[in-house]
Amino acid sequence: MDTTSNTMEYLPIAITAIVAGGFVTLTMVASHFVIPKRKSALKYEVFECGIPSQGNARSPFSIKYFLAAILFVLFDVEVIFMYPWAVDFRHLGTTGFIEMISYMAVMLLGFAYVIQKGALNWGKE
Repeated sequence: MDTTSNTMEYLPIAITAIVAGGFVTLTMVASHFVIPKRKSALKYEVFECGIPSQGNARSPFSIKYFLAAILFVLFDVEVIFMYPWAVDFRHLGTTGFIEMISYMAVMLLGFAYVIQKGALNWGKE
């Protein structure tokens, strides 16, 4: 196997990464020098959908909102892992099927644990 041809296969990915990184860097540097710098009390005032802010934005609220978001991300990543498996299902054969079943079993055990702990109960405590 020729290592030169293998490294050449990654050249488009490297070029895309360099162009994307260069674009981000150039945009950030350019915006730092180009944008007007006008400081005023109105500019630093909190703006939320055109409605004047009420109260302190730093007041604590229920951890259940964070927990719901983290659980959503956790179980959403499951779908990300399942998509390539579904695309290459025929090629993976029985071994791939057994591996996905075991993966799903672990995820379902985690989901059962979350339900058993009451993490998804939104009623009064």
